[in-house]
Amino acid sequence: MLQHYTKEFRYNLTLAAPVMMGMIGHTLVALVDNIMVGQLGTAELAAVSLGNSFMFIAMSLGIGFSTAITPLMAEADAGRNFKNGRSIFKNGLFLCTTLGIVLFVLILWAKPLLYFMKQPVEVVELALPYLDLVAFSLVPLIGFQGLKQFSDGLSMTRYPMYATLIANVVNVFLNYVLIFGKFGFPEMGIVGAAIGTLASRFVMVIFLWILLKANKKSKVYIKNFQVFVVESKMIKKIIALGFPSALQMFFEVAIFTAAIWLSGILGKNPQAANQIALNLSSMTFMVAMGLSVAAMVRVGNQKGLQRFADLRRIAISIFLLSFLIATLFALVFIIFNQMLPKIYLDVEDPENIADNVEVIQIAARLLLVAALFQISDAIQVTVLGALRGLQDVKIPTFITFIAYWIIGFPISYYLGLYTEFKSSGIWIGLLAGLTVSAILLYLRFDLLTKNLIKKG
Repeated sequence: MLQHYTKEFRYNLTLAAPVMMGMIGHTLVALVDNIMVGQLGTAELAAVSLGNSFMFIAMSLGIGFSTAITPLMAEADAGRNFKNGRSIFKNGLFLCTTLGIVLFVLILWAKPLLYFMKQPVEVVELALPYLDLVAFSLVPLIGFQGLKQFSDGLSMTRYPMYATLIANVVNVFLNYVLIFGKFGFPEMGIVGAAIGTLASRFVMVIFLWILLKANKKSKVYIKNFQVFVVESKMIKKIIALGFPSALQMFFEVAIFTAAIWLSGILGKNPQAANQIALNLSSMTFMVAMGLSVAAMVRVGNQKGLQRFADLRRIAISIFLLSFLIATLFALVFIIFNQMLPKIYLDVEDPENIADNVEVIQIAARLLLVAALFQISDAIQVTVLGALRGLQDVKIPTFITFIAYWIIGFPISYYLGLYTEFKSSGIWIGLLAGLTVSAILLYLRFDLLTKNLIKKG
């Protein structure tokens, strides 16, 4: 019985691995920023955390919206419907680019809110110039996501990975020379990190476009591309799938962003510790995200072929694989919880040694909680991918809202601000929300697929 599921592991990993690498590449940009900025001090690290909290919300909406393209392309590809696939690509990229511009403008408009969030003043002053540049990087980033989801829908998952890896090389180099003022460049601190992120994201989208135009399978969709010629019917279809998907990701990312703000109320050291634990958790989460995309593509393909029994079997095999990998990551977090935070801070710095030691101690405790929610987080995101492959997005949107904001956030707020758990209490709330989400989403998938098999 188990072999029916495990025999799919190899293909699932082959499809998901490039997506994992690409998603990890996105997180590596933040990892490099955090490690390099951490050498400047805990206030600078907290400022990057605060600035990125706004970015996380905007990115969740843009990336979540773009995921509508993948299952639509996978279904069109399986059914060999080239005309429909070309329309999905053209209109999807137009919507993603437009959304990137809108999100950039909204962040600029929302910047003054930083002064009303009870954050440390020195952190806010450092975060503002950083946020200006990083916000503009949303335009190429969301455009890249449109291209990436199109490529993933065609099961061409390697090209986005290549583009992301190239962008990371650019980001590391620019961060090094601009943050610390190397090779004759000015020493710009966290503004230098923002410039590196912005430049790397433009490189990323340009490189992927070049790769897709050169590929035989994808170039036919791009040939004679007219970005401003849109079709209202397809626009409505993508929005109908993309808007709920954006809300799903927003609800999850927003509760992690709320954790950043709640940590900021506790002080700059709890906020810096939260950023370290969040960044490490994000790295492992991107592996689950890769499997989520694999679930979207494979479920979308099977839906197009009307093979519902195979659809359920393949999806469950991905859930099982995700569970096993998440368990491994949980063990790593438990075993190395004291060691991992030290990557981010200079423990030998005599001027900041007290702050750095406190940040490391808090982050180590948070990693123990993060170890527990590795499994819940991995399961909920892969099941969500399978549901998107089924183009079922409305009920999962309500599920994610209830799990994170009716259950998770109140627990985070109370335990974090009104009990001795403090930072750990904030993360216990995250654990509760993720666990409820995983259970309810799986029950939804189970019901839908059994009904499809009966009808089929």
